[in-house]
Amino acid sequence: MTLIKTVVTQQPPYEYTTDQIVNAVEVWLKDAPEVIRRKGVKIFRGANIDKRGSVAPLDFIFSDASFEEKNNWYVKSSIEMGEKVLAKALEESGWKANELDYIITTSCTGFMIPSVDAYLINKFGMKQDIVRLPVTEMGCAAGISGLIYVNNFLKANPGKKAALITIEAPSLTFRREDLSLTNLVSTAIFADGATCTLLEGGDEGSGIRILDTDMYHFNESEYLMGYNLTNTGFQIVLDKDVPDSIKSHFPNILPPFLKKNNLEVEDVENYLFHPGGKKIIHMVEDYICRFDKDISDSIDVLRQHGNMSSSTIIFILERFMKKGIKSGEKGYMLAFGPGFSAQSLLVEWV
Repeated sequence: MTLIKTVVTQQPPYEYTTDQIVNAVEVWLKDAPEVIRRKGVKIFRGANIDKRGSVAPLDFIFSDASFEEKNNWYVKSSIEMGEKVLAKALEESGWKANELDYIITTSCTGFMIPSVDAYLINKFGMKQDIVRLPVTEMGCAAGISGLIYVNNFLKANPGKKAALITIEAPSLTFRREDLSLTNLVSTAIFADGATCTLLEGGDEGSGIRILDTDMYHFNESEYLMGYNLTNTGFQIVLDKDVPDSIKSHFPNILPPFLKKNNLEVEDVENYLFHPGGKKIIHMVEDYICRFDKDISDSIDVLRQHGNMSSSTIIFILERFMKKGIKSGEKGYMLAFGPGFSAQSLLVEWV
């Protein structure tokens, strides 16, 4: 078995309210057609997000900085946030960096080779035979993807220790010249953040035990979500069919996975859903509320932080780690990402 022992999060250095963002959007769109200006403000006001973190100040985000300049900021910020969040996790757990046997990192919002884990290994003096796995193209689902990969490593190696680090800076993927509805929506819902989760193989001690995992693929759905790489940076792909596609597949994701574990929806006390955006989280809420289940933490993380891609589900998990949930209670975690896929985790507090 695998135990989740410690979960910590890291806010980026800048934080902006919706009012501040809207002011910047109005400046950005001042020369755009009136219909686009009105639509842009309406989208930001209606995103149900109060605050967003950013690795860079707004004047840089909304500037005409080149792809190279933005990616250089991504590299610098990834190293800085990775160092901070790993240091916090090690301090909270009492672990030493050279005790780690595996380091898994997730990010989809910039390029860096070597990946950030190499810098962290050197900075913290980790063992030379540590196993590295950078996960770079799973998008919002990668927080759970990373937990699944760690679980696979640790099930086969009881007593070993691992760190899963998520670092996302989607604010840097903003493209000033792109006035499309897709760019407006993605800019309105995405934000930056980092997390670190420490896990250990075996059944000893307290924490959250991973019971089962699942990856569900939506066939012929590559068009739903992703990035196109252009001369000016990442062009977001966010198809309008995403919420309806998730809704149509949802009955094939949650109930069968629970049934495989001899459980019904009612048997699981805690539900942690990645809030991809207002429409998606409301669809999930409508479904799960039929069973008198609460996903207010997922909604609140979206409101307080925005969609931080792979980091979002771990921000939600940190909240549940701090709740003092009773031993024996179960939890279900779900996130969606490009491919298109739904990735699930069944856990139990011990």
